[in-house]
Amino acid sequence: MPIKRISSGSAYEPKIGYCRAVVADGWVHVSGTVGNDHATMTTPENVVEQCELALGHIRKALQQAGATFADVVRVHYILPDRNDFEPCWPLLQAAFGENPPAATMIEAGLIDPAMKIEIEVTARLPESA
Repeated sequence: MPIKRISSGSAYEPKIGYCRAVVADGWVHVSGTVGNDHATMTTPENVVEQCELALGHIRKALQQAGATFADVVRVHYILPDRNDFEPCWPLLQAAFGENPPAATMIEAGLIDPAMKIEIEVTARLPESA
């Protein structure tokens, strides 16, 4: 099975040398994804708005791979301030709903001080894909 690489158009991808997602052997590995606007490279100040954008980027990558949030088996949340995590919970619950993945939240610095959340997921492609 060939490896498929999915780009999101983020300016960081060619600068750093990565892609938004890699599909290999029935798995979808989505890179750590932040909530910025890829067209303008601007980042909202609010963590909830950033979370919403990040989930949108992840949703698009999963769709391009042939998966959905229901196929996600593992998620890592990275936040510089753990106090910003709880305001995001309603968005995360809405995204994963009846199919919650295994999850870890890590408090750590991100590449840009304006970034308040980074989300990384691993999904298993559905058998129909």
